[in-house]
Amino acid sequence: MTKAKIVLKGETPEDLGKVISQIKDLSRTLNMKVTGPVPMPRRRLKINTRRTPCGDGSDTYEHWEKRISKRLVIVEGDEKMIRQILRVKVPDSVFVKISLV
Repeated sequence: MTKAKIVLKGETPEDLGKVISQIKDLSRTLNMKVTGPVPMPRRRLKINTRRTPCGDGSDTYEHWEKRISKRLVIVEGDEKMIRQILRVKVPDSVFVKISLV
């Protein structure tokens, strides 16, 4: 039995939840052991910029923030079964990293 560690990253937690539910459903039909999803710390990317680049006028700033959510799922099974999990449909907003342990 081999273990596959799957790390999912995305901006919207709803998209991550959809992909995780597909992985769980497929692994249950193949009788594989699944642990997770384990929520990992959310990353916040912040940008603060000045509205007027010339420096005249009042000091006004614009603030932007991008949140990146992460989830960890560990799947145990044969290599053939793990290859079936690789065929799950993933939206463009979700990044998937799979490593064998």
